[in-house]
Amino acid sequence: MAYRITEARIDRDQAQRQRILACALERVVAGGFAALTMQALADDVGIATGSLYRHFRSKGELAAEVFAAASQREVDALAAALRGPGSASERLRSGLQQFAARAWHSRRLAFALIAEPVDPEVDEQRLLYREAYAELFGDLLDEGVRIGEFRLEQIGLVAACLVGAIAEALVGPLSPPARAAREAGRPSPSLAQVSAGLVTFCLRAVGAEESTR
Repeated sequence: MAYRITEARIDRDQAQRQRILACALERVVAGGFAALTMQALADDVGIATGSLYRHFRSKGELAAEVFAAASQREVDALAAALRGPGSASERLRSGLQQFAARAWHSRRLAFALIAEPVDPEVDEQRLLYREAYAELFGDLLDEGVRIGEFRLEQIGLVAACLVGAIAEALVGPLSPPARAAREAGRPSPSLAQVSAGLVTFCLRAVGAEESTR
């Protein structure tokens, strides 16, 4: 008689897989992808290292799934802001401010998602999610152009430039040296300063009217 996997076994395996992912994400939040080793993760979960490979073929595959889960949260949050109430400029401002604030709130994770050296599988996810961010900005820019609020051409190119501007504006303040400087009490840009500069640059880049807000 052929062995059949029961629904209870499938449920247990799925629950174990989700626990592994949750513990892996905790490691990345605390110490970036450098802290995500299979041995340390197995200890966190309370299983043998070899058992991890029943659920993930490699560390790269695991890290890529952690990256995707964390990035999807940020994409969803940005989408809610960019598709919310208000003018196109107000929604762009709100999305940028929220993105910066969320990054500031979880700096190690944000730096890991934006710039930390990672496995090739994670790099593939990073490119995919940059495209997802650009698509969200592109939709808003297209709307803003149609109603005469933004003045620009090549919407896709500008949307990609916005994604790059956000990453470059945040990567320095989120980097380990910047964190060390803040912890040592040395002067460093504040969230308000970085956010304000980013908003001003991006609104000007899309040809939005200047605002005193």
